[in-house]
Amino acid sequence: MTTQVFIHSEIESPVGPLHLYANEDGLTGLYMNIQKGDQPAGVDGTNPFIDEAIQELNEYFAGGRRDFTVKLAPIGTKFQQSVWTELMNIPFGKTISYGELAKRLGDPLLTRAVGTANGSNPISIIIPCHRVIGANGHLTGYGGGIERKRWLLDHEAEDQLF
Repeated sequence: MTTQVFIHSEIESPVGPLHLYANEDGLTGLYMNIQKGDQPAGVDGTNPFIDEAIQELNEYFAGGRRDFTVKLAPIGTKFQQSVWTELMNIPFGKTISYGELAKRLGDPLLTRAVGTANGSNPISIIIPCHRVIGANGHLTGYGGGIERKRWLLDHEAEDQLF
């Protein structure tokens, strides 16, 4: 069995530093709020997936991109993968509740499990977990902080882009 090498690169963005991780399969992580010691293991550098993600993120932040095409390779359980895949179906500029996300996955009783999987999303922004809000319409927890979630949602407001 070979050991996978994860490449790490850090970029600045309007929401602060972003830490990107990739291996030979695709982009594996995009994190905000990494504290020293919490950072996943990785060798500083770049690879084609990180280069593509940086280009697409720059276009997104500049208002010229709604969808990402970089190859993703998030690591998680089968259930987490299903939640993250469904997150990709939330249209740009739209939000849904955790309950709605659970319904889309076939079981409205899984709201808490869906929330946990959403919170474990390793590729923020590109897998748009920020588009999931509370049933009452309020912004709820976000790994990058509520201020960043609000900024991303405001940035994606349909009247601002295109």
